[in-house]
Amino acid sequence: MPNLVRRRDVLTFGAALGLTAIAAPAWARQLDIWEPRRAILDNLHTGEAFNEVYYANGSYLLDALAEATRVMRDWRTGDERFIDPTLFDALHAIRDRLESPRPFQVISGYRSPKTNAMLNRRSNGVAENSQHVLGKAIDLRIEGVELSNLRNAALDLAAGGVGYYPRSNFVHVDTGRVRQWRGS
Repeated sequence: MPNLVRRRDVLTFGAALGLTAIAAPAWARQLDIWEPRRAILDNLHTGEAFNEVYYANGSYLLDALAEATRVMRDWRTGDERFIDPTLFDALHAIRDRLESPRPFQVISGYRSPKTNAMLNRRSNGVAENSQHVLGKAIDLRIEGVELSNLRNAALDLAAGGVGYYPRSNFVHVDTGRVRQWRGS
């Protein structure tokens, strides 16, 4: 049975959101604080979808973020960790730049330490200290959008790390330090 986000975790997360707003990166401070923000996600492994406003009237909506977290859980183990809300802000800004109505296809969101260690043993392309384990990364694509255009929109935003994997058909986006790389 998957680990479910408990009410205590939601309250802890809610307290942390105040700090997130104070320490928001420069690119995120450019977002209109009164404009609603929506995330549209399709998890390719579970078939689950999320299409909700997660930010409105100047604040994050905890119930929506908890549901988005569930959709982005580790599909191999069912483990969940709250996803950094600025990752959703980055996705919102990327969708605006691309002007695409289509959902982000989620290949990988949160990864448990166990899953990440297994993937790291199988591939040198998986970081030992991955941002996925911290709930700050997503591997994705958008149907009908050239992968290079998705990569360029993420790079233009400069919200964090951007990995380009054209042979594997996805782009990695995270809210860690700004950097870029090309994988297979």
